[in-house]
Amino acid sequence: MFVEDKILIGGDVYLLPKMANRHGLIAGATGTGKTITLKTLAESFSDMGVPVFLADMKGDISGLAKTGEMNDNVAKRIEGLDSFKLKSYPVEFWDLFGQKGLPVRVTLSEMGPTLLSKILNLTEAQSGVLNIVFKVADEESLLIIDIKDLKSMINYVVENKDTYEPIYGAIAAKSANTILRNLITLEDQGGNDFFGEVALDLEDFIRVDDSGCGVINILDAQKLSLSPEIYSSFLLWMLSSLYEQLPEVGDADKPKFVFFFDEAHLIFDGMGAEFLKKIEQITRLIRSKGVGLYFISQSPSDIPDEILGQLGNRIQHALRAYTPKDQKAVKVAAQTFRPNPEFDTADVISNLGIGEALVSVLDADGVPCIVQKVNIVAPQSYIGPIDDSLRAELINLSEFKDKYSQAIDNESAYEILANKINQNENIETEVPTTPQVSEEVPPQAQEAPQNQQDAHLSIGGFDLGSILGGGQSASGKRAKKTPQQKAVEQAATAAAGTIAREVSKGIVRGLFGQMK
Repeated sequence: MFVEDKILIGGDVYLLPKMANRHGLIAGATGTGKTITLKTLAESFSDMGVPVFLADMKGDISGLAKTGEMNDNVAKRIEGLDSFKLKSYPVEFWDLFGQKGLPVRVTLSEMGPTLLSKILNLTEAQSGVLNIVFKVADEESLLIIDIKDLKSMINYVVENKDTYEPIYGAIAAKSANTILRNLITLEDQGGNDFFGEVALDLEDFIRVDDSGCGVINILDAQKLSLSPEIYSSFLLWMLSSLYEQLPEVGDADKPKFVFFFDEAHLIFDGMGAEFLKKIEQITRLIRSKGVGLYFISQSPSDIPDEILGQLGNRIQHALRAYTPKDQKAVKVAAQTFRPNPEFDTADVISNLGIGEALVSVLDADGVPCIVQKVNIVAPQSYIGPIDDSLRAELINLSEFKDKYSQAIDNESAYEILANKINQNENIETEVPTTPQVSEEVPPQAQEAPQNQQDAHLSIGGFDLGSILGGGQSASGKRAKKTPQQKAVEQAATAAAGTIAREVSKGIVRGLFGQMK
């Protein structure tokens, strides 16, 4: 609850807006109150004028869009809070599958090979081949928008590996075939809905409504949670893209945007050291861009120590210590707090009731406060999911409905390569004809250009047809080129490639290989 320009978490514990982008953790066993805590924080950030993104794993977070209802439990939690008011919040619904929210799409070129390798569970060798495919596409200005584009690019690179292997290294057909098979699985999981255009503009997440409240962007993840690799990779793409796109804001009075990572263990499960290092770097630096990150999971042990050490604001709900492993998790959780001399932290964690939590936030100097036991304040919005009719009404009223509702299929790698193949086939089927010439005409004048491209291609005003020579003779056979002509041709080809890259301005990729 946002009161007196501070976020009331519970009891007399307040989170200062200036410290909200120092990141945070919400932990606790299933059914102990994490979702309610998440909702109260999201409401407070919205009231503060800070837009929020979060994933709805069970559908019950959608209640943020509906005015809350008073009951005995809510009344007990807000006792003494005269400023508490039941209300609804500005919500935008999103869905990677376009069923319970506006469609969320990302182009494969934007996501890049690193995160795609994670989605496809590729080995190092297979990831290497995928990186080559993307490198060729980037260099030759072939945008990989959707899965059919990527399939075309893989086949194109393999078929022309004699050209690319001297530049990029070995291109194993076996690895390429494995990638193609994994893409079929990705299609079955909804990849054709997710990868495409119109691509999501993250700036559309960062906005406030007419009253100045931050919009709460809810990604429906009930179906998405069944594909954890897609879920975690999408969140990582969002995180890295925000880091790359947003300007530095320094030590702001409040966050510019808050990002909640629900089921955070799905992000870190099986993660390699290289990936983890990049997340650690982004977590450390993104707060200077005004972004606060909050990880939600059952236990602090789900979060790697490199990340956990950067989460200054912590809310710990109950953990049950039934097994030796559980007991160890409780001890780890207790050790993450600054001790309170009035109670044993580990003992309290095991005996917290539903809605109770141990809380420690950063003070005005950025120092963790002594841990306190509190009852989390009740949310002001509706507790539970909204009905489908209200959801549909809100989606239909969205200002982005026309922008994102319909998928489009622009010209990209698939169409360009298909056209190139058709052109080559047409050239091969042409029957060369022998031109009628006079005997007085010098032999070299009888040579015709090999095709329209040789006849007209020029760079910097120089006709490459006349410079390079070669082409077809009057007999229909290709004339041999002199060493000098070959050298000029290689230089001209290199120049043409340089010009093409300059015109397209190239593609620059960020920490996770996503397109910047």
